[in-house]
Amino acid sequence: MAFGRFRSASPDLKRALGATVFFGAASGIFLATLNNYLAEVHHLGAEARGWLEFPRELPGFFIMLVVGGLLTVMRETRMAAMAMVLTAVGAFGLGFLAPSTVPLVVFILIWSMGDHIIFAVEGPIGLRLARGGQEGKRLGQFGGARNLGTIVGVGTVFWLAQVVGDRFDLFYALAACSALAAGMFYLRLTVGQAEPRSRRLVFKKKYGIFYAISALFGVRKQIFLAFGVWVLVENHGVPVATIALLYFIAATIGVIVRPLLGDVIDWLGERVVLSVDELLLLGVCLTYAFASDLLAAPWDLYALYGAYIFDSVLFALRVARTTYLKKIVDDPSEITPTISMGITIDHAVAMTLPILSGWIWVTYGFRWVFLLAGAIAVVGFFVCLQIRIPTERGGGRLKDEG
Repeated sequence: MAFGRFRSASPDLKRALGATVFFGAASGIFLATLNNYLAEVHHLGAEARGWLEFPRELPGFFIMLVVGGLLTVMRETRMAAMAMVLTAVGAFGLGFLAPSTVPLVVFILIWSMGDHIIFAVEGPIGLRLARGGQEGKRLGQFGGARNLGTIVGVGTVFWLAQVVGDRFDLFYALAACSALAAGMFYLRLTVGQAEPRSRRLVFKKKYGIFYAISALFGVRKQIFLAFGVWVLVENHGVPVATIALLYFIAATIGVIVRPLLGDVIDWLGERVVLSVDELLLLGVCLTYAFASDLLAAPWDLYALYGAYIFDSVLFALRVARTTYLKKIVDDPSEITPTISMGITIDHAVAMTLPILSGWIWVTYGFRWVFLLAGAIAVVGFFVCLQIRIPTERGGGRLKDEG
């Protein structure tokens, strides 16, 4: 979004973008440091790292019930503010109150609950601030804002790591402050206050493709968040400063690319975009699996860096799921409950996968983890080809994608 247009934007849009920037900073700090924190402070191995994904993603499994209950007493903007408070508590606890495994798990659970609540409500908030037919563009702008925050967050981590070393207490204190700032912006939002609240959970057969795509995305997310960085940290000894630099590069690219990808979604449609995303993901999986076999050092590491950055940029295409849902939903009030149901379904499938992946890593080697992810990407490609979007033409409903 150009600066001139930002100045003329509505107050709610400015506040929502401000919240997204600060949340992006908090999230960037957390993701850029988590694997090094677990390896250096708590000395976890690959199998234990996989097991940790179960409690970390457990809130996502229950998010349907959590969001469904909260929707009866508050709107999405208040839920977003509450999520940021949970995120701040989790980050502060990791930095100062987690000397052993039990508090580590507790504070990761708290962080994760805030993280999953915001994932359920940020899309509906963005859709309410979008003009008709430009939903992808608006959500792409929010993605760019998040990446801008990530640049600030991981840039700060990179600089501090050079100056004071791996001070995880300081990193997570900054993440907590950023999350609280995001919460203040969310509290000031007024969008959607005049709309009726949804008071029920939503599970419909017509949303089946959305649920399937959500589940496949959850599998992809778990493998790469848990083990994409772990390849770099465990197999190549990459330090936290370099991981932060990779996040910085990916976020910088995302500031420009994410809004453009939003336009691409509006232009080409969700079926094309999500299908191509799965094919590109397959290429990333094969790079992770075979770069060290096919390339000599240090070129194999450079290829892994490139795969990691490219995959981080591809994550921007997840907004296509939200725009797809907007186009097929029976009633706008069903969007947030349906997104929550999708998150629950993807976690029901994906929560145990990192445990299996950690076992596969230890038993057969790391490349088989990414070959499994590649096979799932192939399945996802064929699922995405089933996307159909109904449109109104001359009083009848036609399928405009297929």
